[in-house]
Amino acid sequence: MNPTSATHAISVDPATGAHLTAMPWSSDSDIEQALTLAASGFAAWKRTTVAHRAQKLRNVGQALRLRAEEMAQCITREMGKPIAQARGEVAKSASLCDWYAEHGPAMLKPEPTLVENQQAVIEYRPLGTILAVMPWNFPLWQVLRGAIPILLAGNGYLLKHAPNVTGCAGLIADIFADAGIPEGVYGWLNASNAGVSQMINDPRIAAVTVTGSVRAGAAIGAQAGAALKKCVLELGGSDPFIVLNDADLDLAVKAAVAGRYQNTGQVCAAAKRFIVEEGIVREFTERFVAAAAALKMGNPFDEENDLGPMARLDLRDELHQQVMASVAEGARLLLGGEKIAGEGNYYPATVLGDVTPEMTAFRQELFGPVAAITVAKSAGHALQLANDSDFGLSATIFTADETRAQEMASQLECGGVFINGYSASDARVAFGGVKKSGFGRELSHFGLHEFCNVQTVWKNRV
Repeated sequence: MNPTSATHAISVDPATGAHLTAMPWSSDSDIEQALTLAASGFAAWKRTTVAHRAQKLRNVGQALRLRAEEMAQCITREMGKPIAQARGEVAKSASLCDWYAEHGPAMLKPEPTLVENQQAVIEYRPLGTILAVMPWNFPLWQVLRGAIPILLAGNGYLLKHAPNVTGCAGLIADIFADAGIPEGVYGWLNASNAGVSQMINDPRIAAVTVTGSVRAGAAIGAQAGAALKKCVLELGGSDPFIVLNDADLDLAVKAAVAGRYQNTGQVCAAAKRFIVEEGIVREFTERFVAAAAALKMGNPFDEENDLGPMARLDLRDELHQQVMASVAEGARLLLGGEKIAGEGNYYPATVLGDVTPEMTAFRQELFGPVAAITVAKSAGHALQLANDSDFGLSATIFTADETRAQEMASQLECGGVFINGYSASDARVAFGGVKKSGFGRELSHFGLHEFCNVQTVWKNRV
């Protein structure tokens, strides 16, 4: 982990190892003050109209665009995302604000219905202040994709961000303030694990949303359950990328490289296990290795570089241990697999071949620029291999036969399936997983309704 002390979280530049910030952990009094402010903020915010809230959130998108370069630079400096990708994250987040501001209000309208000739209405009411525990890999997008629908529904939002992106957390809070979001409606704390537990058990927190590791999600989910509070968990993934014999290999290889190495491979819903039918596995592997080898790695502020440093040194070392364990278990190292000497948490684009289901690279999530290629004897075998995982976030199928792809999609144990394209999140469609990838959904009307009290109002029932 990043170096920390009993009193501070310390952020480290992943490209140089230099210390960036040392922020004190939120004290008990800090947490009490934030919760008191959140309670009063929510009490006023829930009484505003949906149209008013939508305009305020549209203002967030506008304020973000005004500070877009500042935000992108902060993302790159704190977690190492290549600058062009950081700018893309900012633009996507601003568009999310616009989409919910335009389409969200209709999703919150009362829904009248008739039940045995008697009228009932479904109303979407806010729950309260939602505690959000968010990760570092998309320090802006992960926050906004939850915060915007949560606030639109009339809830409050209190963020506990990852300790290595406290600069981003502070800048996001400034942007919400610039947009005119009232104090107490959106807030953030640099809370420790003990502080998170304190907030979960406080009655002023209504529910919890978590994006992070399986371990973190299990711990926080257990605490939320014990406190009888709803939670949404978006956790790890080991997404299968299936390539069948009839696939367009040019398209498949291009998507495979983008789907694996975006954000230096630090994406939960990224292609990680490449399951390739045996008739084309040799050609696919050769092309994939060549394309991965052509990726440029280096200073994340250099716009020509495709790969930056990994966010933390301990994560790079853990990834290398997984690679070495897989090679010891019989995988072939086809590319990369060596820690880069010198300053920074750099790890090269790496490809493992001949990976089988009992190996580390197949069983564990590889959260970094490492791809594992497994041979499938048939489409049915590919499906079996894809589902042979504790995770179930998303999956990809490349084939010319879309009917077969649709049939396979219905049997894949995951939250999202992408046919002839790699996985991504989008405001217009639901995002989330099953099995150890978590539960609940973000985005679309599903994410908007997750933190609503879906209230039934009967009229004249006697």
